[in-house]
Amino acid sequence: MSAMSDSETMTSPLHDRHLALGAKMADFGGWSMPIEYPGGGVVAEHTAVRERVGLFDVSHLGNALVRGPGAKDFLNSCLTNDLDRIEPGKAQYTMCCSEDGGVVDDMIAYLRSEDEVFLIPNAANTARVVELLQGAEQRPEDVSVENQHHDYAILALQGPRVDEVMDELGLPTGHDYMSFVEAQWQGVPVTVCRTGYTGERGYELVCASADAPALWDALTTAMEPLGGLPCGLGARDTLRTEMGYALHGHELSDQITPVMGRTGWAVGWGKDAFWGREVLTAQREAKECRLGGGLVVTGRGIPRAGCRVLDASGQEVGEVTSGTFSPTRKQGIALALLDRGTEQGTELVVEVRGREVPVEVSKPPFVEGGAAG
Repeated sequence: MSAMSDSETMTSPLHDRHLALGAKMADFGGWSMPIEYPGGGVVAEHTAVRERVGLFDVSHLGNALVRGPGAKDFLNSCLTNDLDRIEPGKAQYTMCCSEDGGVVDDMIAYLRSEDEVFLIPNAANTARVVELLQGAEQRPEDVSVENQHHDYAILALQGPRVDEVMDELGLPTGHDYMSFVEAQWQGVPVTVCRTGYTGERGYELVCASADAPALWDALTTAMEPLGGLPCGLGARDTLRTEMGYALHGHELSDQITPVMGRTGWAVGWGKDAFWGREVLTAQREAKECRLGGGLVVTGRGIPRAGCRVLDASGQEVGEVTSGTFSPTRKQGIALALLDRGTEQGTELVVEVRGREVPVEVSKPPFVEGGAAG
């Protein structure tokens, strides 16, 4: 996997594997990635993850290394969450905000030591996050920020039977949710993270790009007797929407702050400094902005991002940020920004292509997951 010009689409080190399987490919943040595979598509892949096990290629996600004396403290003065809450070997969900409170990106920070933190941002935002950290006024001269986007592949194994697949390969299992272990598989270094984006028990495996095809082959072979399936990013989206997980560009963005997106739990409000602190604190205290919520379709139809949400009188009370068909519930669901005071159980409508689709306000998650189990 080599870097390409901005005008060209980048490919995962597993690109040939996806093509050989007949995957339907699409652009994700400048990367050509699989949406779904033949033999059932999104619904079959979604169900495999909820009931058995599925394997995703998420190598489009970014990689950045912050290293040097005081690297953790430096990052803690920039990103929202408080790295002092965790110890080495733990991972933390956090956000990089602009000074006006908008979310540049959300990411996972892997704390290796006081002097080394590995970041996994979103594909399209990695370069911007790295540039902001590199240019930060408070960055010590001997703390480096390196964009390693093309050095690593990331495979996400998700579902209630993941441990059986991992055991087959001799990879470590059973460590705590949001922790990671440095391991080896056939002499190849693999970082085994108890993280994921599906709501199910799972592991995300980070390895060198060149080692990814052999690891992918071994995982697919091991999960086949369990009814496991390779899964595309279409199923990843339906799974995360059922759980109410935020997606940057939808539930969080330059215009949608952590307060609005209800990710304030990932903000270290007691910290002396982080980017956007003053604006976010003021917004939190003002209690005026719209807040993220959930909608379940009670009639027929599937809400989509950008659709208006109306009350019984036709007054706009919100906007859909993500919408999909829930394979688990077999009905339409949506995440939305709603006016404050919109209570659970309230009946509303969503304008979908000129038609009013009835919905009911429902707090996510829409299904029960087992991620922390």
